[in-house]
Formats: sequence, C-alpha cells, structure tokens
Amino acid sequence: MSKQAFRLATTIYFLLIGFFDANAQNAVVEKLEKMPADLETDYALSALPAHLRKDATVYLIDPEKGYYVGKQGTNGFVCFVARTEWEWAEFRKDLATPISYDAEGARTIFPVYIDVAAMRASGKFSPQQVKDTIMSRMARHVYKAPARPGISYMLAPLMRVYPGMPDDKSIITVSMPHYMFYAPYMLDSDVGTVKNDEHGPVLLNAGQFVMGERKGPHGYIIVRATEEDAKKIVEEGRSLEKRLIAYKAYFKPEPAGGHH
Repeated sequence: MSKQAFRLATTIYFLLIGFFDANAQNAVVEKLEKMPADLETDYALSALPAHLRKDATVYLIDPEKGYYVGKQGTNGFVCFVARTEWEWAEFRKDLATPISYDAEGARTIFPVYIDVAAMRASGKFSPQQVKDTIMSRMARHVYKAPARPGISYMLAPLMRVYPGMPDDKSIITVSMPHYMFYAPYMLDSDVGTVKNDEHGPVLLNAGQFVMGERKGPHGYIIVRATEEDAKKIVEEGRSLEKRLIAYKAYFKPEPAGGHH
C-alpha cells in the first residue's frame, strides 16, 4: 500500500470511529419522554392496594433530573413507575413498571432506582456503565439488604416489562398482579425452584418463585395474586388501562405472561 493510500485509509478509519462514538454518545444522552403527571401518579399508585394509596408517597420522573416527590405521603409506602432496569443494560423509552415498597424497601431498595434514573438523566452514563456502577456499589455494600421481612406490592392492572432474564432484551405488556417479599441472597435452589434455561425459574404452586440470584441483596420471593383477585384488579383498572393505551399504544396488553 502506498503512503497516500495508507493515509487515506487511516483518515477514513478515524472518521468512522468518530462517527460511531458520536452515535454512541447520542444514544447515551437520549431522554425519556415525560409522562403526564396525573397519568403517571395514578399508574404508580395502582401498584398498591386501594387502602394504602391515599397516604402513600408518589415519585414521578423528570427526564432531565430523575425521580422527584410528586405527592408526599405519611404511611411509609412509596410508589413509582420504573422506566429503566439496570440489569438489562439498555435505555428504552417503552419500559414502564409500577412498583411500591414499604418503609424498609423504600430505605434499602428504592435508592437503586433513584440512582439509576439520575445517572440516565444526566446523559453521562451508558447503559453498561449504569449496570457496572450499580454492581460495584452492591459489591461494596453501598446498597444494603432489607433488615427485616417486608413487601413490595406490584398490583397494577398492567405493566410493560422484560419477561425473561437479562440476556433476553424482548419486552411485553402483560397483566400479572403480584406480591414480592424480600428474600436477600436467596437462590432458586433454596426453595426447590426448577430452572428453565430459556425463561428463568419455573413457577411453583400458586405461581410462587424466586427472583434474586442476579440481584444480590435485593432478592424476592414472588407470589401471584389469586385468579379472583387478579380479575378484580384488571376490571377495576379498565379506565386506567384505556388512558395508558390512549397515551401510548404499546400499553395494550399481550396474551403472553411472564415475570419482570
């Protein structure tokens, strides 16, 4: 290769590197769309049983900053709509999962969601950097395991979630009201859950399974709501479902099921 050809090839190479780096940076700083506050508030509150909603604290997302208090509560419960799952190492606009925590979960688990949202909003972290940061903090015990038994209610009539493990980037809208009980460091093998390499744990009786082998101190035993309760939740949530679908068509539930 002549010197002129070599210089040309080198120039093209560095131009391409710059192009891909610029595109990567654009992907990193891409912001979430702000959901209407009244819709986001009602969607977040739907995670809780009805009798806890009035006095619960609601967190909303500012795409430029992260979570902020939209409604201050008094009963110790917090609820919010998760828009980023750090384990999957990607920033999506169409992920939306209503979650609530009792006072202990608010103290020990919710801070991870706050930090992830702030890192994403800053535009200074790639999805992989967010994941690496959270894993590093867990390894250094920056994030603590719950100090007592407790519960996270996820009783929304629908949610848009990852149905599989972090190596599966597919996403679906499903209806699966359920309860999550804190189970730090618990493994599927501890409760005899049968593993399925493609879809994660196989459900035990009544739809109970462990989610936590990859979450360290923030593991859960998950129990589905009864069929009767789930039907009631879905029926009572019809109005909210219509509002969500009117806002974004991807909120229309799909027939497939799964865990988040």
